[in-house]
Amino acid sequence: MSAGRAGHSGHSARTGRVAGERVYTGRTIHVDVDRVRFPDGSVGALEMVRHPGAAAVVALDGVRDGPEPLVILVRQYRYAAEGFIWEVPAGKLEPGEPPEACALRELEEEAGLCAGRLQRLASVYTTPGFTDEVIHLFVAWDLEPGRMSHEASEFMDVHRLSLSRTIAMVADGEIRDAKTICALTLAARWVDRIGSCGV
Repeated sequence: MSAGRAGHSGHSARTGRVAGERVYTGRTIHVDVDRVRFPDGSVGALEMVRHPGAAAVVALDGVRDGPEPLVILVRQYRYAAEGFIWEVPAGKLEPGEPPEACALRELEEEAGLCAGRLQRLASVYTTPGFTDEVIHLFVAWDLEPGRMSHEASEFMDVHRLSLSRTIAMVADGEIRDAKTICALTLAARWVDRIGSCGV
């Protein structure tokens, strides 16, 4: 990674897109080549992947019942990762779909569970160097059986693991998916915070 120019960390009213061209239109993403004005006034070309955004959810089973809840994880085949990886249920937003609705829908489709309660944890940029994708992270509880529905290209198994086990898997490098690492870390803090007052 090359070093950036010093002294231009603040925002400027002049920064932003000057012009652009869409060079690829896909089913999930689009690719633009934009002419962008930088904080020092210079203009350059940037390749940008446009994404509709996504939602991911840490579903907790038994959050009211015991000393430690179980986390619903999926072990999913990802071509880009060259194999199966651990993830929390997640998926892209449909047109006009609120992130909360997307999180609940993906939880039912991928894990076959419906959540009675849902709370936002954070919204994060996935890779702001080249995409505008934002993933909205949630924690869900009060789980009930729902209807699982996987797409033809989705291959996954559903697992229930203790929250402490998933945090250990992050530390050990067994969980490598970025959104899942963020979501689990935030969920663990949320569980610690609400432990004394309940949910």
